Amino acid sequence: MDDKAMEIEAYIAKQQGIVESALRKYVTDKSKKPRILHEAIDYSLFSGGKRLRPILCLAGAHTVCMTTDCALPMACAVECIHTYSLIHDDLPSMDNDDFRRGKPSLHKIYGEAMAILTGDALLALAFEIASLCSPLGSNYPLSTMIWELARAAGSRALVAGQVADLESEGKDIGLIQLRYIHCRKTAALITVALRLGAMSANADEKTLRLITKYGRSLGLAFQIIDDILDVTQTTEVLGKSAGKDQKAKKATYPRIMGLEYSKKAAAYYTQKSLYYASALGENGRLLSELANYLLARKR
Repeated sequence: MDDKAMEIEAYIAKQQGIVESALRKYVTDKSKKPRILHEAIDYSLFSGGKRLRPILCLAGAHTVCMTTDCALPMACAVECIHTYSLIHDDLPSMDNDDFRRGKPSLHKIYGEAMAILTGDALLALAFEIASLCSPLGSNYPLSTMIWELARAAGSRALVAGQVADLESEGKDIGLIQLRYIHCRKTAALITVALRLGAMSANADEKTLRLITKYGRSLGLAFQIIDDILDVTQTTEVLGKSAGKDQKAKKATYPRIMGLEYSKKAAAYYTQKSLYYASALGENGRLLSELANYLLARKR
């Protein structure tokens, strides 16, 4: 591993620790009633996730003003939404996965009804935490930021992508529909995480526009790499059921476009994200390093 890779891994590990500590502060004590619900929240939220989305939120703030405290509530809110979406995604009526982050999925431990309610609670908790954000400047009122978060999590983005994903199972869809799914199911939350970090730090219009374009390209690259890893890696490495997407005839890049095309597409969108990061000058160096790191990931 070269020095740059070690440096970015150290950065990610540090940011993971910051996010973990903040989440612990915001999340209700699992001893509170109803105890089973708070135990289920704790099980899902602290099960060893990569914390990519909150880290990107903090990186968005860092790109603007070299500080991240202002973005921490939004970072934690995004992680709560992401975790809720995974809980629901794993349900038998959705993607039907028995494992998440190397552990049994929540519904395998607590049952389907409790998994649904835990996801509901985390979605509500996300906006409770987001309301605690104190932006550094006046360019973006808190109400605007919460609107952005709600839109990214709702029927025109994340949920829309999940619906389109379900409707596409077993069908020979085209590249346009595949990109529609990826842009909404994955890229929307990654993009809004970066935007909210930059908005918390009072980014100017040009910087926010470049960070947004970076996020959209990075989000597409990330999901394509996820599709590739589902084909090329094992369950032990991924922490979730490998090969499941192919067996279920899910709409993925390898299934529809082939593995080699998928690798080229992941590299292409990574290069696009690098272009937008470079347009930010020295402030975009962290975003460039994160994009290169994610392209090379194995899980």
